[in-house]
Order: sequence, then C-alpha cells, then structure tokens
Amino acid sequence: MHVDKNLLAQRAKWMGTLAKAAPDELRSAARRLTGLPGYEALRKPETGLVMVRGRMGGTGRAFNLGEMTMTRCAVRVENGHAGFGYVAGRNAWHAELAAYLDALLQDERFREDVMSGVIAPLEERRNQDRALRRAETLATKVDFFTMVRGEDNDA
Repeated sequence: MHVDKNLLAQRAKWMGTLAKAAPDELRSAARRLTGLPGYEALRKPETGLVMVRGRMGGTGRAFNLGEMTMTRCAVRVENGHAGFGYVAGRNAWHAELAAYLDALLQDERFREDVMSGVIAPLEERRNQDRALRRAETLATKVDFFTMVRGEDNDA
C-alpha cells in the first residue's frame, strides 16, 4: 500500500486545526456544507486522560507534566473513509464532528469544499488571534540596554 507523505502532512495539519478550533466556530462552519454523506460511529466519543509531557526550554529532557482530559471519536462515512477526532476536554460532539470532517477530507470529492469552507476560515481566524496576541505582547515589551561612554581611567 502506497502512503502519500504529502497527504499525511496535510492530514496532521487539518486534524490539529479541527481539534484546536472553538467548538461553536467549527459547528457554524460545518453547517454551511451541503450534500455530505452519512456516517456511522466506529468508536463513539469517549473521554479519558492523557499524560502531557514537557521539556524545559523546549530542548531539555522530557518529563511528565501531568494529566489532561481528552475526548476521542472514530467514524466511517458511507464512502468507506474512516476519520478520527481528538480534542482537549470533554466535548463529545466536537470530537465526533472533527472525526467526521477528517473522514470527508480524505475523500477527494469533498476535500476542496471542506478545506475552503471549514479549514481555511478556522486557520485564518487562528492566525489573526496569534497576530493580535503577538502585537499585544510586543506593545508591552521593554528593551533594556547599557551604553558605555568610554573608560574612566582617573578613578
């Protein structure tokens, strides 16, 4: 079986976008899609705990930071594609909708509509939020520097 590495990278990106989207924004964007197939649950939404790992400074040795609540779901659309949704927290319908959209995105017939109608607006909103936070942070930045005027040899 041939694995398209480009599609795997795209899928990782869209799954992240679906998982990090505000649930109401995701639902609103998905409602605008029409003519979509039905689906069945392979694994109904279930909530559990995952271990969150961290690194000091992003480069140090990995350590267990603590546990976090996560909800996952798996569905299969009528065309046979399986989709998976993993979201932080306890939002079962968010995980189910993310799984459904993941399955649709794997089908070339629906990919462009879902990318342009759901993924692109969510990514744009997220980029705007990041830019706003970055601007707010830079507005409070203080640069400290020391100016040397020469050496005082008379002391």
